[in-house]
Amino acid sequence: MTTVEDALRRLERTEPEIRAWVRVDAEGARAAAERAPDGPLRSLPFGVKDIIDVAGLPTECGSSLRRGRIAEHDAWLVDRLRKAGAVPLGKTVTTEFAYFQPGPTRNPHDVTHTPGGSSSGSAAAVAAGVVPLALGSQTAGSLTRPASFCGVAGYVAPVGAWPTTGITGLSPTLDAPGLLTEHVDDLVAAVAAVDGTRCEAPDATVRVLVWSGTELADVHPAMLDALQSTVRGLAAAGAKTDDLAGRVRTPELAETHATVMAYEAARSLAAEAEHPESLSRHLNDLLARGRDTPADEYRAALAVRDEARTRILELLDHTDVILGPAAPGPAPHGLDATGTPILSRPWQLLGLPVVTVPGHRDPYGMPLGLQLIGHPARVGRLLGIARHVEGTIR
Repeated sequence: MTTVEDALRRLERTEPEIRAWVRVDAEGARAAAERAPDGPLRSLPFGVKDIIDVAGLPTECGSSLRRGRIAEHDAWLVDRLRKAGAVPLGKTVTTEFAYFQPGPTRNPHDVTHTPGGSSSGSAAAVAAGVVPLALGSQTAGSLTRPASFCGVAGYVAPVGAWPTTGITGLSPTLDAPGLLTEHVDDLVAAVAAVDGTRCEAPDATVRVLVWSGTELADVHPAMLDALQSTVRGLAAAGAKTDDLAGRVRTPELAETHATVMAYEAARSLAAEAEHPESLSRHLNDLLARGRDTPADEYRAALAVRDEARTRILELLDHTDVILGPAAPGPAPHGLDATGTPILSRPWQLLGLPVVTVPGHRDPYGMPLGLQLIGHPARVGRLLGIARHVEGTIR
């Protein structure tokens, strides 16, 4: 098991190149490890995305507007992990207010490529082997995308299932906390420690709806190959597969997601919007769109969401998971952008739980992650199938 001292040694070795951490609380972590309760994650060090509060540490949200703001209490998710015995090692890099403006973090698989956003530091810290567990969040593709780009497992809780207390949010309708680990097995243990969910072994015949995402994005051939290879492996193991095409209007849902996010972000960050000179162009543009969105258009977007959610839950009553690409391809070259979240927008709008499964690579060795989307009332089954899929990929 990784200890605090192991993590600090690895951090010292990797951080000059990866730059995943905003602040490391070495002494606080050592002290917390000594008094950690005897839980299932006893003394396990974890990273915390810097929009999530850790008592006594700043929560700066990747913005000069929050510089030096000290959290008085742990976020709900941090508190749950502490009670399970885990120890926060420090705060990991986030994009500005968990939107698009990149931080300094680099992809551990090739430092000339983005790690994704906005849970970039958390994904990179796990991928670099510094910590076995890190906390992230998702409003669009903020966790699934960096998990895919960095080659780690990721879990996004159903919207509303885990409290967002102590998390600086962007859109209350869309925000959800999540976890990043090296493998799905580690996710299973962490989710169980947080809320008691038990992984369920999949039935003899797993029912899978396959989604290519090509109606939303130009999906890289290597990603499509990874998807089809996994589908063939699942079918050989007895899974029943079918095509999602035509059953869900994903382009409409992606645009609806963007409307809801902009409208709510403009209200969540109204105080920060009074200082546009301190915000990036990306965030200023989002907030301007939100201010210009009429309330009637926002309410209509929520009605579209509600109708589509009813339909997707009925669909998921007759299948186990939707399987598709977690991102359009491998991490793009360059550090001035974080890649597109388009393939996560429909599912995040609907508030569904998602697991990003690692294991595939492109011809140049860059990771490719697949996402499994499940029913919010059957997270244990989703995790069990994700573990099965990771085994199939291996």
